[in-house]
Amino acid sequence: MSSADASKKLEEIGKGMVQQINKGDGPTFETTLRTKSNTIFDESAGCLTTGSKKETRKFLSMAQARTFMQTVAIASKCKQFLKENLHTSIRGLFYQLKFTLGEDVDEDLFTEQSESNGLIEDIEVGLRIKREDLNLTTDRKGFVAGEMTILDKFGGDETIIDLAKQGRSGWSIPSDVDNGMEIKTIKAKYVLVVEKDALWQRLNEDKFWKKENCLLITPKGQSTRGTRRLLRKLADRGLPIYCLMDCDAWGWYIYWTIKTGSMNLAYLGHDFAVPEAKFLGVTMSDIKEFSFLDKLTIKAKDVDVKRAEEMLGYPWINRYPDWVRELKEVLKSRKKIEQDALQGQRLTFVGEYINQKIKNKEWLS
Repeated sequence: MSSADASKKLEEIGKGMVQQINKGDGPTFETTLRTKSNTIFDESAGCLTTGSKKETRKFLSMAQARTFMQTVAIASKCKQFLKENLHTSIRGLFYQLKFTLGEDVDEDLFTEQSESNGLIEDIEVGLRIKREDLNLTTDRKGFVAGEMTILDKFGGDETIIDLAKQGRSGWSIPSDVDNGMEIKTIKAKYVLVVEKDALWQRLNEDKFWKKENCLLITPKGQSTRGTRRLLRKLADRGLPIYCLMDCDAWGWYIYWTIKTGSMNLAYLGHDFAVPEAKFLGVTMSDIKEFSFLDKLTIKAKDVDVKRAEEMLGYPWINRYPDWVRELKEVLKSRKKIEQDALQGQRLTFVGEYINQKIKNKEWLS
């Protein structure tokens, strides 16, 4: 979304409130409820999204006046950022608005960042806009290596970034991969998402992405908004998305967040979800197929067992028989296995494992 389009959406909030005041009514702001009860699984899109329940904030309400004022202040400040063509983090926004309301009023507009964070999300869902379109940035964490070039328009300069020439560090995925950034060329045939940075470095050292003509991505744990949005854009270009995660509570959660989105960001729906993603491993069935792994399992923790039980109750997961079998095996054996175990036989085995899994289509949907 262009800065002009984003500014127009913010202006429409203000114009609507002015019209309400001119009619003698108190100004209001409507947004969609971001609650668990209003989060649904969209069958057609294959991801979590928000339902139809709405919430109306009113200025002329003792219970809502403060929140209403804070929401308007955030919208006004974001419009200023767009006008000045400047970016800041959500922490920076908090400090821009953390001020005393008046010389004789011992009250801050915001006292905790958690207040402003939630209202930013209200504006996102209320205006159907991403915070990145409002010049708000988030932390960077993911890295990429592979045959892809990016045109990056930043700070008045245009730079072509070749992801195949980023050395051992790879290209750091920014928080905004939409505005001022364009994918110019992709020669890769698929995308491999590796949960842990250490294993990504192992594969990068082997030049796995070059040998197998793929894009090698690590979110370094839970995926950031920028990483998830990039995966969506790559999937839209027809690239298969394969994920290599731990067989434990966190690995499952990271994968399903990529695949169906999260409850926290359900209001962004398909823009931040990749229903096409496949779970390559590691899986409990790998223990039977690769005998050396049997000695490298770890006792499942209570959190792993609890998570497996919860997942079996999710309709968007228990529809897949292969996942039901996988989770039931975890509950039965009380074991888990980390992706790092693939290096137990020899360091270069990881690449062979990935190739076999993809070639034989041995993945979980």
